[in-house]
Amino acid sequence: MNRYVVDTQAIVHNLAQIRRAAGGANIYAVLKGDAYGLGLLEMAQLLSENGVDRFAVTQTSEAEALRRGGFAREEILFLRSTSDRQELETLVDLGVVCTAGSEDAAMAIRAAAEARKTAANVHIEIDTGMGRTGFLPGDIEKIKSVYDLGPEVIVTGIYTHFHSAFCNKKATRSQYDLFMSVVKALQDDRFETGTVHAANSSALFRAPYAAADAVRVGSALLGRLSFRSRGNCGLLRVGHIETAIDSVRWLSAGSTIGYGAGCRLKKAARVAIVPVGYYHGFNVSQDQDLFRFRDGISGIMSHVRNIVLGRHLSVRIGGKEARVLGHVGMMHTAIDVTKLDCGVGSKVVMDAKPTMIKGLQLEYR
Repeated sequence: MNRYVVDTQAIVHNLAQIRRAAGGANIYAVLKGDAYGLGLLEMAQLLSENGVDRFAVTQTSEAEALRRGGFAREEILFLRSTSDRQELETLVDLGVVCTAGSEDAAMAIRAAAEARKTAANVHIEIDTGMGRTGFLPGDIEKIKSVYDLGPEVIVTGIYTHFHSAFCNKKATRSQYDLFMSVVKALQDDRFETGTVHAANSSALFRAPYAAADAVRVGSALLGRLSFRSRGNCGLLRVGHIETAIDSVRWLSAGSTIGYGAGCRLKKAARVAIVPVGYYHGFNVSQDQDLFRFRDGISGIMSHVRNIVLGRHLSVRIGGKEARVLGHVGMMHTAIDVTKLDCGVGSKVVMDAKPTMIKGLQLEYR
């Protein structure tokens, strides 16, 4: 049985590191995308058992699943500004904190709350450079208008989102200062801003000044930050594929392996086949979607470094590294086990990003 194993103690460890970095700031556990592939309810349950009572999601279905799953008292923040009446009425019914990133969204939230004869808690979103949704910093009067929508709209927080916290400290500082200028302007005019939050996982460790009242963490819980650091900021990487060897045989020198004959053996080798491939998420990463010159150069240099340093894609068998031979197939991967004591049925451990996996049984341990 192919499975994706989630180490619960690694998540608990990462949560402790996050709390240490956040100081006294509250923690919103971001559970979007099925908790980054780790299972929405499973992750929420583990975090709840370890003292996390604030969740953030981006889909109405996620909020519904959490409430149905027994998370009745936890705060759920909807991290997406929407004007969709049906969505908003559902969110209001669920007692979810809505996001107002525009006048239209704020008015739609009020209408939904009126229709349900209740009040909606709202966080105001400020667009300091992400460019997706949110009030622009210069639209201070529009922001203030949210407070004048009546008793159906209760502002309980304000936030922004950093676009380059993983790679550009200067830009992050600029965004934070711009955001805080809006917060200060509101507070100076005696508007209650509630929970102020800006830091995501990368900012928590690269821009700790931005912790404010709360931080929003997702990738940090997984120990899979968007930047490289010495010691991975004390975080443990969460999630790996476990499978077993299907077959083992010797191939002679000159034998080819995989599509395109991507590997030609220089000498005889003992080759194992495992029933996991790129379909399951092994050796799969997000495709480049922005063709800037510097991004292209960075990608090329990364490949060059791997070649120069002799780095190869590998898996682990019995705690030892084993090199992948040829291209990773859709459903299978070939491995050089010449020097390893293993056979059919031996366990194989393979790294894969949880956001990329499919066709695997999820198992918390």
